[in-house]
Amino acid sequence: MKEPFEQGPIRPPSEAESLLLRLTRNCPWNRCAFCSTYKTEHFSLRSVEEIKQDIDNVAAIADKLRDLSLREGEGGVISEHIVRLVFARYPFYDYYDRTVALWLYHGAKSVFLQDADSLVMKTDDVASILRYIRRAFPFVERITTYCRSHTAARKTPEELKVLKDAGLTRVHIGLESGSDTVLKMIRKGVTSEEHITAGTRIVAAGLSLSEYIIPGLGGETLSGEHARETARVINAINPDFVRLRTLHVVAGTPLMEMMQKGDFTPPGDEDIVEEIRDFIEHLDGINSTIVSDHILNLLEEIEGVMPRDKAKMLGVIDRYFSLPARDRLIFRLGRRKGLYRSVDDLDDSGLYSELNDIVEHYQRLGGDMLEKQLSAFMNGFI
Repeated sequence: MKEPFEQGPIRPPSEAESLLLRLTRNCPWNRCAFCSTYKTEHFSLRSVEEIKQDIDNVAAIADKLRDLSLREGEGGVISEHIVRLVFARYPFYDYYDRTVALWLYHGAKSVFLQDADSLVMKTDDVASILRYIRRAFPFVERITTYCRSHTAARKTPEELKVLKDAGLTRVHIGLESGSDTVLKMIRKGVTSEEHITAGTRIVAAGLSLSEYIIPGLGGETLSGEHARETARVINAINPDFVRLRTLHVVAGTPLMEMMQKGDFTPPGDEDIVEEIRDFIEHLDGINSTIVSDHILNLLEEIEGVMPRDKAKMLGVIDRYFSLPARDRLIFRLGRRKGLYRSVDDLDDSGLYSELNDIVEHYQRLGGDMLEKQLSAFMNGFI
């Protein structure tokens, strides 16, 4: 039996409550040295008709769930009671029913278009799909998508405005770095000037723009250049959001092969925090929101609106480095185990004692066993 609608493998953390609709399969570039997501897959476009059928099928599931709500005396609202029923009555209600139920439960306010570069489709086709979504779900407030800078830089300002008028509200772009040296090393397939062209055109079209950067991506050798050149590009674009995604080299990627050959050495946790400080210090003339919304970031508290919160964000970093070395090590362990979210969590004496015992255990083992364990914890979050 054919699936009622397709979904791809990933979405931004900020789209956790969005309905995921797949416009393209996989990534048209698929050569980035740090990424493992699509390496064994081939890129393909889905037809407009197929995508619209997916939208119709989601709408039909939503109607079915509202009927259930009416029968249960919930007035058509997808309440917690309805969600529990849908999850409990498997296989009568399947994965797709549960997906739509959760979307409706959370308000059905946003839709995210997958996969890695939805806007690589013809502009008129994307606009047609956007209008179809708006007609099918008039209550949706936000429609967002991933897009490569290479693709956005080749859209005319008029095309981007067409997409905005058709209902697109936000574009997520993996900028990764503003350094041309780093971009070439990681095989990003884009230059810093293309990043700027793409970003400024998106902003000029009235679309919200979320740029993702990867602290640590320059390795030990290019850390400073990576930080400062990335700040230069962000300053030129002034996106709505800058999202930090700390580097963790993943097995099976070209970057891992480079690391194993000795051609790339990733910075350590604290070196990356210093790099983030360098990056923030060089941000100027923008009103972007800096967001640290990923578990791989050591300091989740580095968040704020430029320029108002610049000193506060730098203060978060200074506060961390003012801690005794032992406390910083315990914090790293707690963070990598998913137990800490803030430096204030060190005040939990019971948890602190448990983590201190673990640190002592690994230190008795000697060598770099603790660092290897911290890396293993990070693997679990990829």
